[in-house]
Amino acid sequence: MSWAVVYSRALAGMAAPLVEVEAHLANGLPAFSIVGLPDTEVKESRDRVRAAIIQSGFDFPAKKITVNLAPADLPKESGRFDLPIAIGILAASGQIDGTNLHQYELVGELGLSGQIRPIRGAIAMAEAARQHQRSFILPSDNAFQTALLPDAHVYGADTLLAVAAHLNQNQPLSPVDVQHIQQPDETNYPDMADVRGQQTARLALEIAAAGGHSILMSGPPGTGKSMLAQRLPGILPPLTAKELVSVWSLQSLLPHGQQKYRLNRPFRSPHHSTSAVALVGGGSDPRPGEISLAHHGILFLDELPEFDRKVLEVLREPLESGEIHISRAARQATYPAEFQLIAAMNPCPCGYLGHPVKPCRCTPEAINRYRDKISGPLLDRIDLIIEVPSLPASDLLQQANGENSSSIRERVRTARSRQYQRQGKINAQLSNRELDDIARITLEAKQTLASVMEKLSLSARSFHRILRIARTLADMNDIHDVETSHILRAISFRRAL
Repeated sequence: MSWAVVYSRALAGMAAPLVEVEAHLANGLPAFSIVGLPDTEVKESRDRVRAAIIQSGFDFPAKKITVNLAPADLPKESGRFDLPIAIGILAASGQIDGTNLHQYELVGELGLSGQIRPIRGAIAMAEAARQHQRSFILPSDNAFQTALLPDAHVYGADTLLAVAAHLNQNQPLSPVDVQHIQQPDETNYPDMADVRGQQTARLALEIAAAGGHSILMSGPPGTGKSMLAQRLPGILPPLTAKELVSVWSLQSLLPHGQQKYRLNRPFRSPHHSTSAVALVGGGSDPRPGEISLAHHGILFLDELPEFDRKVLEVLREPLESGEIHISRAARQATYPAEFQLIAAMNPCPCGYLGHPVKPCRCTPEAINRYRDKISGPLLDRIDLIIEVPSLPASDLLQQANGENSSSIRERVRTARSRQYQRQGKINAQLSNRELDDIARITLEAKQTLASVMEKLSLSARSFHRILRIARTLADMNDIHDVETSHILRAISFRRAL
C-alpha cells in the first residue's frame, strides 16, 4: 500500500477539530513535502519525522512523499502532528499494519531519537476522540490529564517504536485508568478564624460564596481586604467532576512548563500592570487569559483603580455571559470564563479617606479621578460593594476568635445544594426570566425594591442583581420565598462608591 490515512486533532480554542493526515508514496526523485496550511512548526516536522523513523529501526522510504493535512483551510500549528505523520509514512510503506488505523487518533511531538514529547490541549483532543468513539494515543506525559474522562479509551506512549508495536499487535499499550477525584486538603487554605473583627465583610464573603456573587471591598490600607479575599477559596465547595475536567482542559492549553493541575479551585491574582491581552487572552494563536484560567474559581484584582481603565472594561462581557470571544485576523477562539470576581481598592489615592485617625491628603479632584478609573457599567456588574473599615487597636490586640472556615463552608454547601435542587445552578447564574419563574420572590418584596430603585436611581441590571443577592440570603436562612427583609438586606450590600 502506497497510501494511508491517520486521524489526528488540531486546536481552535477549546475545540479540537478533526484532521486527516494523508500520506502518499510515489515513484520519482526522493522528496518530502507537507501540504494543508501547515505553519513553520509543522513544516519542520519533516526533519524530526525522518530522524525518528530511522532511529527507531525503520527504513525511511526513498520515494516522493506527500503528506496532506485535511481540511486544507484549517490552520495547523505545533509539533503534535509528528506522530501521525510518521505512522502514516510507515503504514503507506508497509512497515506497520495499517488496517486498524481508522480506530485510532494520534497526537505527539517526536524527538530525533523517536521519543514522544508532550503536547498542549490533550484533554480537549481526548474528549473529541471519545465522542467519535475512537481510541486515542498520546504522549505518556499527557496521559494522566485524560484520566478524568469517563469512557475514554486512551493510551500513553513513550516512543514511536512503542506505537508501532501496538498497531502491529505485538506489544499492546496499557490503557489509562480512569481515576476517581480526590478531594483537596482543605486544611491548606488560610482560615477565616484568623480574621479579627470585620463582621460585615465576613458575612458579605459568605454571601458571595453561597451564591457565586462578585464582590468589591473598599477600605484603607491594612484593614484586611486581601486577607479576606485569600480566604474565600477555603469556604467554597470543592470542584465537581465536570468542573475539574473543564479547569484542567484550560490548563492543558498553556505551554508545558506553565501547566498546573490541581484539585482545588483556581485562584488568580494578576498584578495591576497586567495588559488587556494577558487578562482576556489573545495572541496570533489565541491563548486563554487570566479570566479563563480563573474559570470555576476566583479572579482577585487588588488595587482595582490602579489597573488601566481599558483593561478593566474588558471584564464587562465575561461578567455577564460567562465566556470570552477572541477574534484575530486569521483565527477566532471562545473560552469559558465563569469566574467569581473579588476586587479590593482604597477609598482614595492616599488611602485614608474616612479614616478615624489619619487625615486624607487628597483633593476632591484627585479622589474623583481615582474613582473614575472604575466605570459605572463595570460597577453595575458587581453584586456586592462593601466597606472594610479600619479596626481600633483594642480589636487587634484581642485573640482571633472568629468562626473557622470549615463551619462557614458547610453552610455554603447547604445553601448551594438548595439552589441546585431548585434550579440546577447557583443564583449568580440565574437569568432575568428565571428570577421571575423560579426564584420565588414575593410581590411585596418586588414592590419594595421598585420603590427603592426609584429613590436611588438604580439601573435594571442593579434591580436583578439585588434580587439574586436576596435569593441567596433566603437560601442561607432556608426560607422558601424571598421577603422584604431579604431585599432590604441585599440593598445594604450595594453601597455607592
